[in-house]
Amino acid sequence: MPEDPITNGNGYGYVYRYGSKHEPTPSSSPPSDRQDDAGAQFVLESKGKWWHAGYHLTTAIVGPTILTLPYVFRGLGWALGFFCLTAMGVVTFYSYYLMSLVLDHCEKQGRRHIRFRELAADVLGHGWMFYFVVSIQTAINCGIGIGTILLAGQCLEIMYSTISPNGSMQLYQFIAIATAVMILLAQIPTFHSLRYVNLGSLLLSLGYSSLVVGACIHAGISKNAPPKDYSLDRSEAVRVFNAFASISIIASIFGNGILPEIQATLAPPATGKMLKGLFLCYTVMFITCYSIAVSGYHTFGNKSTSNILESFMPVNGPALAPTWVLSLALVFILLQLFAIGLVYSQVAFEIMEKKSADTTQGMFSKRNLIPRILLRTTYMVLSGFFAAMLPFFGDINGVVGAIGFIPLDFILPMLLYNMTHKPPKTSPMYWINISIIVIFTGAGLLGAVSSFRKLVLDAKQFKLFSNNVVV
Repeated sequence: MPEDPITNGNGYGYVYRYGSKHEPTPSSSPPSDRQDDAGAQFVLESKGKWWHAGYHLTTAIVGPTILTLPYVFRGLGWALGFFCLTAMGVVTFYSYYLMSLVLDHCEKQGRRHIRFRELAADVLGHGWMFYFVVSIQTAINCGIGIGTILLAGQCLEIMYSTISPNGSMQLYQFIAIATAVMILLAQIPTFHSLRYVNLGSLLLSLGYSSLVVGACIHAGISKNAPPKDYSLDRSEAVRVFNAFASISIIASIFGNGILPEIQATLAPPATGKMLKGLFLCYTVMFITCYSIAVSGYHTFGNKSTSNILESFMPVNGPALAPTWVLSLALVFILLQLFAIGLVYSQVAFEIMEKKSADTTQGMFSKRNLIPRILLRTTYMVLSGFFAAMLPFFGDINGVVGAIGFIPLDFILPMLLYNMTHKPPKTSPMYWINISIIVIFTGAGLLGAVSSFRKLVLDAKQFKLFSNNVVV
């Protein structure tokens, strides 16, 4: 079979389709088109250690969405909540591990992939798969970018209203402030350069999780403790919709979608390093997720809101936690949102850099610096504009997340592993992978329906450039 024109990885030669009679031969020097690929040479430069990958993974997965877990348990109950949270954690760890094995397998054969879209197109042998992955990744990454700016603006608005209850500033002004900060941070040139930012993000997630757990304990033993009621909705139909919506939220919490790009930041050879990074990430995930889910649902039961911080500030009655605790947690969340926005912007930055930069000149040369500043600034301005225009973007993102994370995190990793490692069709691993594909495809579709239902129910509250965020 002839050589495929797609090249993959820093420092390797041509790609051969699976099924070729000839094994690929690694090249000792990068192919000419990879040398001209500024996205690979600049944004996805491969210099990192395994713990740096762990920092990136933790920032991509462990975010403020974990504060929705008490609300998730509200829709599932104790037993099903624990089961679904644990099952999703095990399946996603397994999925990401398989993905790292596929990437390691390709690297050993001289084809180091640094982009999800190229990996999928190479292994599956379909040109349309390249554009499918690009489309899904773009939808998820842009959605998260807009969402982080919207939530950062909301955090700033809450802080402002606490200091100045009668202040005149509006949500869009705080979104503009958050956008300005993101424009400055977006000029950090490479994914690898974010390693210490993402270490800070990891520590921030542990920080606000500890504060929330402490606040839950304080609220639970206070004289104003809310009554504990863990009963589910009486309507069977509502219970079913709530259950699948909750499963969809858990899937989006554990979702990633950029693991190949994260592994690309590792110094070659990357074999085996990603597993260590995953263990670091999931250790933090275990600590934060279970502590918040258990303490929050135990304290508030079926009165848990979609953001646990709101549960501490009832409309009627005093706050259920010290103001300074909630304020500090809010500051930690705000700071982490900027890190998350940067991580999920790297795919867009890599695409822009590949098209605009010249690798024959330095990363900080005038020829490359000016286009980088202009393009990244434009990207962030557009994200900020849509965040201000669509304060109900959370509902839209719920549908996109339910549809987008399923193929990238629960279908393609299993399919790519079966294609590359070819486990016997009689082996348990083959059928475990097929079962995960089938089960999570169905769950994802039902989750998307539930998310779309919420979008329709909330539609009457939607208003462009509103000062209120629909949650």
